Amino acid sequence: MPKASSKPKKTIASAVPPTTTDTTPAMAQIWADIMQESAHFLSQRLQENLATQHALLMCKTPQGVVQVHSEFIFTAMQHYADEAQRISNIMTKASDDFTKLAGQSSSRAYDDIPL
Repeated sequence: MPKASSKPKKTIASAVPPTTTDTTPAMAQIWADIMQESAHFLSQRLQENLATQHALLMCKTPQGVVQVHSEFIFTAMQHYADEAQRISNIMTKASDDFTKLAGQSSSRAYDDIPL
């Protein structure tokens, strides 16, 4: 009768480097933050677009149309610049956090080296 092996069986989770398994929740949080910020921005811009359409329909003169459209363009440019800055800040913080997490679990055990 064969003798039972005392070595634990390798699983997929044990084959993945520790850096990947340790940082997966952090990466998920980063994407969640980006998606939340993007959804908020999209909602804000849609409200601005609807308000501008309403204002354009209320205009009585061509000068009024030019004024509303100019304000819309200026505001949109400002919002897009602010959003780019917020996303950049999220990515910078995420990069810093990821670098810290990756540095914490870089040691290897002797039994995980394939022969």
